[in-house]
Amino acid sequence: MKNTRVSIDDIKVFYSPEQYKQQLLLLIASARSRIYITALYLQDDDAGKEILHALYQAKTNYPALDIKVFVDFHRAQRGLIGEKNSLGNRAIYLEFENQYDVSIDIYGVAVKSKEIFGVLHLKGMVFDEQVFYTGASINDIYCNQHGRYRLDRYYQITSAALADSFCNYLTTNFLDTDLAPRLNGGILPEKAQQKNIIHQLKILLKKASYALTQGDLLAASSSLENNITITPFVGCGPRGNELNKAIRQVVQKTQTQLLILTPYFNLPKSLSKDVSKALKRGVKVTFIIGDKTANDFYIPTDKPFTTIGIVPYLYEVLLARYVKKQKKNIDNGLLNIRLWKSGDNSFHLKGIIADSRYHLITGSNLNPRAWALDLENGLLLDDPEGMLMPVFKEEWANLLQNTQLISHYKEIDQIRDYPEKPRNLLKRLRMVQIDRLLKRLL
Repeated sequence: MKNTRVSIDDIKVFYSPEQYKQQLLLLIASARSRIYITALYLQDDDAGKEILHALYQAKTNYPALDIKVFVDFHRAQRGLIGEKNSLGNRAIYLEFENQYDVSIDIYGVAVKSKEIFGVLHLKGMVFDEQVFYTGASINDIYCNQHGRYRLDRYYQITSAALADSFCNYLTTNFLDTDLAPRLNGGILPEKAQQKNIIHQLKILLKKASYALTQGDLLAASSSLENNITITPFVGCGPRGNELNKAIRQVVQKTQTQLLILTPYFNLPKSLSKDVSKALKRGVKVTFIIGDKTANDFYIPTDKPFTTIGIVPYLYEVLLARYVKKQKKNIDNGLLNIRLWKSGDNSFHLKGIIADSRYHLITGSNLNPRAWALDLENGLLLDDPEGMLMPVFKEEWANLLQNTQLISHYKEIDQIRDYPEKPRNLLKRLRMVQIDRLLKRLL
């Protein structure tokens, strides 16, 4: 795995969904050679339509502009959870393609045969030589379109080598192989064809990685002082997963301080063991986790409850159990757990910061599903001079405004405190069943 280097001036950090949308529109308008967008979904809603209009307008203004969008194949053909009558996002893709005189390409990547068993969870958008890396997809809530938002992280990095590596990965694995059907034109593969596509992709993605040439690395290292090294990782499946290995190595090498951001508290067993070992060797560990009401599966009590709404409660049960088990480390200040909550908004931040030097920016939720099922990627930034910390401190300050420090498990809602329907459903589930479900699919 090779890397590239940038200066601190090549990195811009944004802190809000409003800034995310504004910068996304700005980058689309200013691109001249290529736009490659990878996200879980581009939604059929106001924000999604605005971004699609911007993409088609950019193509109209600059016909030579290479525009390609990659989304999950299955997710693109259904609506949001609970919207049974929705035709899916593909309908709006087709509508826009017919509406404009120019054409862009929107591709669907099917990592597994069904969405529940794994999705395209790659992140990163390329605009010429800019990589805009965020865990956010494109829809109303990620853009705070109507007063309700889902908070994420937003890093823009100027690096031709990194941008090339992202585009080459997509081209080599999905386009040159014809393994990503075009969603906004033509006929989608039949069931048997799609099964064969998924089989080929499964083999290909196990071996695929980001490629940065040695020439790129040498050119960067010879021209910059006090530079930051960036290594891109990608992985799919539990075996030989380079991203998972990198995450574990960061935790294993941490000496003094470790910060972990995740919306869902359910660490894979191997990563959980690494964190436990870090605590034993005296590393101060801080988690920032979304409150159950900040979970994107949470169903407000004034709306009809469905089975999928049990997910946030399952995570909270596991968190309460962990806090109770870690009482000693919490009492002596070695372990800090902070819950993020801000009205009816949701929390979608992921990443790791170790020893004020290593910054992992990723779309991985750091849970068993990300570890074993989804196609994930991430960027590891090595900053030996600590030049990123002033930037991160602003991100940290914004986060702390909406967090509560948990000092005892009783500060977390217990099953008896839950509304009747989730409480009764949890009572019917034995904890061993909950564990099995979470380890496999959540």
